[in-house]
Amino acid sequence: MLYLIAQWLEFEGLANLVRYQSFRAGACLLTALAIGLMIGPRFIDLLRVRQGKGQPIRLDGPQTHLAKRGTPTMGGLLIMAAVSVSMFLWMDLTNWAVWACIAVTLGFGLIGFLDDYDKVRKASHKGVSGKVRLAGEFLIAGLAAWLVVRETTLYLPFVGFGVPLGPFYYIFAAFVIVGAGNAVNLTDGLDGLAIMPVIIASGTFAIIAYLVGRADYSEYLGIPYVEGAGELAILCAAIIGAGLAFLWFNAPPAAVFMGDTGSLALGGALGTIAVAAHHEVVLAIVGGLFVLEAVSVIVQVFWYKRTGKRVFRMAPIHHHFEQKGWAESTVVVRFWIVAIVLAVIGLATLKVR
Repeated sequence: MLYLIAQWLEFEGLANLVRYQSFRAGACLLTALAIGLMIGPRFIDLLRVRQGKGQPIRLDGPQTHLAKRGTPTMGGLLIMAAVSVSMFLWMDLTNWAVWACIAVTLGFGLIGFLDDYDKVRKASHKGVSGKVRLAGEFLIAGLAAWLVVRETTLYLPFVGFGVPLGPFYYIFAAFVIVGAGNAVNLTDGLDGLAIMPVIIASGTFAIIAYLVGRADYSEYLGIPYVEGAGELAILCAAIIGAGLAFLWFNAPPAAVFMGDTGSLALGGALGTIAVAAHHEVVLAIVGGLFVLEAVSVIVQVFWYKRTGKRVFRMAPIHHHFEQKGWAESTVVVRFWIVAIVLAVIGLATLKVR
């Protein structure tokens, strides 16, 4: 909105600052952070009153988690509120990629909210049917892919060339978006575990989106140029700001859980940004922690159904390390370190050929 106003003023005087994506990214981050910190306490109190017993805790999980009973969930609503307001304030709302990201963030957030609501209402960890959730996610992701995809060549990092996928690219893009949403969702099992890697990945993709959206930088680096993709750096900044505000309340011991509301929305947003910037493979590197969490669940279920034995003591893999005796804070911090290393490797793909 402010960008359109500045454009109407022909970027005269102070309005000229709004012309620059770097300025709007910084302003968007601070706006989302301020909104999250301001509304957080009252919002959490409201959730606590409305939910009563809070998020159901699985009895077959780590016994240390039973002490978390009564902690409210749906904290993702706090993140979405901060992200949405800052997005509408600072982003160019005429940009094609912006609306695709808005559709996925709010759409996946709605699916997650319905799942969280069902869990709280039934006082059970079982929410909306998995098939119904996936159907809704693929519908939204398919629409976003149709909106955001302009080039159907899959860019491969390190080698510097692409593989033409034709119409299959749209299917691939939808799978990336849905996969990212659910991978972040599976990672959200410990206080602060999911949100910090999301912040790290968002910071990485803020850089990537900005460079991809610049013809001069993309030509120099030998990466795809995507007109308008630089605007998504501002969305990444909004996620960072809102994520930091949420982490303030989610730091151990958590005052609120993100829930599926936040994890699906944030993961879906990252997936859409990666598709728009044509860096889907890099997302698998930068978000390698999320990939590991998702793969651990797939391997565990596959192997148990066929042999009756478990590969991990418990899946997702962060619970495996808890069962081995690692303290929750140890698992969280070490996973953060892994996320930082993977982000550095992801950024290295911009130059290494």
